[in-house]
Amino acid sequence: MSKDYYQILGVNKTASAEEIKKAYYKLAHKYHPDKGGDEKKFKEISEAYQVLSNKDKRAQYDKFGRVFEGGSGPEQGFGFGSSWARQGYGQDNMNFEFDFGDLGDLMEDFFGFGQAGPKKDFRQGKDIEVEIEIPLEEVMEGKERKIVLSKLISCARCQGVGAEPGTKVKECFSCRGTGSVQQIKRTPFGSFTKTSVCPECSGEGFKPEKPCNVCKGEGRIKGEEEIKFFIPKGVDTNQVFKIKGKGNAGRRAGKTGDLYVRITVRPHSVFKRKGDDLYIKVPISLSQAVLGGLIEVSTLDNKKVSVKIPAGTESGKILKMSGRGIPRFSGFGKGDMYLNLAIKVPNKLTKKQKELLEELKKEGL
Repeated sequence: MSKDYYQILGVNKTASAEEIKKAYYKLAHKYHPDKGGDEKKFKEISEAYQVLSNKDKRAQYDKFGRVFEGGSGPEQGFGFGSSWARQGYGQDNMNFEFDFGDLGDLMEDFFGFGQAGPKKDFRQGKDIEVEIEIPLEEVMEGKERKIVLSKLISCARCQGVGAEPGTKVKECFSCRGTGSVQQIKRTPFGSFTKTSVCPECSGEGFKPEKPCNVCKGEGRIKGEEEIKFFIPKGVDTNQVFKIKGKGNAGRRAGKTGDLYVRITVRPHSVFKRKGDDLYIKVPISLSQAVLGGLIEVSTLDNKKVSVKIPAGTESGKILKMSGRGIPRFSGFGKGDMYLNLAIKVPNKLTKKQKELLEELKKEGL
């Protein structure tokens, strides 16, 4: 009894070539032996695809229920052209024929084979990120900071090369200094070569003749380093500064990573920051609101500034003080400072204050 190739691939007899191709790819992914699938099922799927993907063979199969030219069963095998991939598979030495325009994509998807990217430096030290919290006052002038950082530092005994003093660093015998090795993988589609990192030297291409007794050949050890850096004025929360070469030391004289300092500006108890502007709530007396006058206000940088309150000021009025805010990070100018005036109503009054207010009340105030 002939096999129903359409049923095997899960498509209709009217399916297009593209639909057949997609159905095959999906099933091949599922049943491929290298992915833990069913070998027998995979061979059956491949057999069905080889017939239905070929225009002449499909026409023959649709008319007679089988393929005569080149055969279709395990006993007869499949024919091969010059551009076809060949691979004996299974105990019955069944051969398959594949003519995919995008065979490379399928191979990469199945086995991870593809074009090699830029060579990675496996010796380079990793970057470090730290978070520094500063008070709002500190952004007015900027300040030098100092931190003690626990990280990987260069080994002093071997000067970071990983070899005992007086010994040499030699070429890796496994990869011959290339840092990579080739692996050949046999599949139903043929034999494929995959290039991977040399496990003997971790991709470096060389190894110490005698590893350093202190760092064990790493060229780096755990330690601490005191780092000084300057935080400029006008800095804001979540700004990040890069300090080149202050990250983890590289492996065996590799390049040192960088240090990234992320800033967090602590909220102030009195001033509220919005960008480069400052906002502050300023209480004024009832008489100041009615009659006006001068009040003294402290700025964030502890300077005293006189401010004129207009007569007839209502609670909630905003006064602007130009150039009294945060220095702009660009270095040009400052933001502004805004005073939110709030009329302070006394909870308790003296006898004289009550008498005066009663008199004002009589006057319609």
